[in-house]
Amino acid sequence: MTVDSTGLPGTTDTRTDASAPRGRRGTGCDGRPDAQRTGRLALLALAVGGFTIGTTEFATMGLLPDIAAALDASIPVTGHAITAYAVGVVVGAPLLTVLAARVSRKRLLVALMLAYTLGNVLSAAAPSIEWLIAGRFLAGLPHGAFFGVGAAVGAAVAGPGRRGHAVAMMMTGLTVANVVGVPLSTFAGQQLGWRAAFVLIGVLGAVTLAALLRWVPAGAGDTGSSVSQEVAALKNGPLWISFVGGAVGFGGMFAVYSYVAPTMTGVTGLSEGVVPVVLAVFGLGMTLGTIVGGRLADKDVLRTVWIGFGSTAAALVAFALTGQSPVPAVASLFLLGVTSQILGLALQTRLMDLSPGAPSLGAALCHSALNVGNANGAFLGGLVIAAGWGYLDLAWTGLALTLAGLVIIVLFGRKRVAHVRDDAPAPEPVRAH
Repeated sequence: MTVDSTGLPGTTDTRTDASAPRGRRGTGCDGRPDAQRTGRLALLALAVGGFTIGTTEFATMGLLPDIAAALDASIPVTGHAITAYAVGVVVGAPLLTVLAARVSRKRLLVALMLAYTLGNVLSAAAPSIEWLIAGRFLAGLPHGAFFGVGAAVGAAVAGPGRRGHAVAMMMTGLTVANVVGVPLSTFAGQQLGWRAAFVLIGVLGAVTLAALLRWVPAGAGDTGSSVSQEVAALKNGPLWISFVGGAVGFGGMFAVYSYVAPTMTGVTGLSEGVVPVVLAVFGLGMTLGTIVGGRLADKDVLRTVWIGFGSTAAALVAFALTGQSPVPAVASLFLLGVTSQILGLALQTRLMDLSPGAPSLGAALCHSALNVGNANGAFLGGLVIAAGWGYLDLAWTGLALTLAGLVIIVLFGRKRVAHVRDDAPAPEPVRAH
């Protein structure tokens, strides 16, 4: 197994010493202005993809009451659309990453985004809640694989010492989506009908396709990996312990956030027009969590996982106790955005460190784990509401899930591994592993 100068196992050495080939197109590592520009544009295309995926992943949460009313379904049943998307991510991330191991990375990124765009167009045209659930499942299938493959491509085009920056670009697109994309799509859905939100996301998907085709260089991130190599990376007990702990524990945040719109209007007393603002505040919290979580994970990954679980539990308790008052409720949601992103970044770093032979698969598995949490949080939250309990009881349900995930990691996932760092004299904080 070879190790390139970005620290990614299984790829070809791209260092620019006397023995390395110079002028390699699109690697961004030979120091020439045209190569550097190619790398920047490719990272921008990946960031646009992250923005598109982040927008649609959370758009349904803000429009849940509107969708339920339009399709004549209850809010708990409409919440199954959120669960279906998450299940699609869980199934698609490892399956597509492994099966497409030999496919060109650029070609695979384009195919994944095309499928993603079509899934959202189908969601916009859904005539019933059942069709919407099916559309959300299809839209979720490419999600995790896109982020996993995109992380490897970004590292390849960024060049030596820039792996952290490359992955951060994709995750920045995701967090900016929660500040800008989700509130805007929610506003558009409220004003023009919920279908308009998914049409808007379809347009973003088309823009992403154009950017990928134009700016990602052919051959970027190709490693010559095989299905057997990818599958071999799955034979790792600590990897699956961390996966299960994250899948259970991250459901705590989604138990609350999946039903944030009806909670804000029905319990906190805010108007529907304020919901996009609340979503933007949550997105700002996620952006801050990206910065804080990356710095903490650079020092000690496993400890940051524990911090993420503990602080998320505290934020959920705060929301449960203050959710009836507008200012403290929104402040608690902001805090939940911070803590959940710290946890998510630490879990991604942990899973990538535990699968050094298949970094794309490790990154993809992280999104599978987080979306198992999305699915179980939304599903259990729906059961709580259908049982006649209040919306604030969702926070206590989330607390139980978060603490369960923490217990799994503390009791069974304590193995420490060497943290992968960039080979640069002054490496940047790995803010978005």
